[in-house]
Amino acid sequence: MGEDKDPDIELFVKAGSDGESIGNCPFSQRLFMILWLKGVVFNVTTVDLKRKPADLHNLAPGTHPPFLTFNGEVQTDVNKIEEYLEEMLAPPKYPKLSAKNRESNTAGNDIFSKFSAYVKNTQPEANASLENGLLKALRKLDNYLNTPLPEEIDADSMEEEKCSTRKYLDSNELTLADCNLLPKLHVVKVVSKKYRNFDIPSEYTGVRRYLQNAYARDEFINTCAADKEIELAYQDVARRLTK
Repeated sequence: MGEDKDPDIELFVKAGSDGESIGNCPFSQRLFMILWLKGVVFNVTTVDLKRKPADLHNLAPGTHPPFLTFNGEVQTDVNKIEEYLEEMLAPPKYPKLSAKNRESNTAGNDIFSKFSAYVKNTQPEANASLENGLLKALRKLDNYLNTPLPEEIDADSMEEEKCSTRKYLDSNELTLADCNLLPKLHVVKVVSKKYRNFDIPSEYTGVRRYLQNAYARDEFINTCAADKEIELAYQDVARRLTK
């Protein structure tokens, strides 16, 4: 056994309605993306929450997916797992994934809570202001994505860089910041369309560009739950606006 052997990693994620496919869980997708981007060999097991197998119950009692085993050791806290993987799967063998700009980690961090309030609301008279709250949160993200980062600004150039052309939050490469935000942003897009007929406005060019670039990446698109799984997960959460 040489030094080059990958660690033994198994990721347990939430299963979909059929008990086998990937279910709607942004946290599961976040870890799935990180492992894929690290270029490490790993196994993925979907866990049917309705029929949680006994051996899994023994492995991580009382925890819901996602969790993972790393060389036999169980890890259950998503944020800690992210830190652990960044530390254990480090250069030169594995890429560093943390964002260079601290703001990249917090960009868009209020979108999901604004979206939740928007889709759970049942009062027609509150709909407009809650939709506005979501739009404001998306606009903040849009501004961040369209503002050039320090490394995009050419110090020697007399012309000011007006608009960023970067593909993702922190650069043209996916980072941990994207692994956290993109799964949530995708849920927001799918659920808001289905239950509120809401589309991300076309003038939000930064957000539109960001999603388009993400959908071109296997690490993102192949770790997404099917749209119908996401819609199903929100069937009871997304309230109809009562007349």
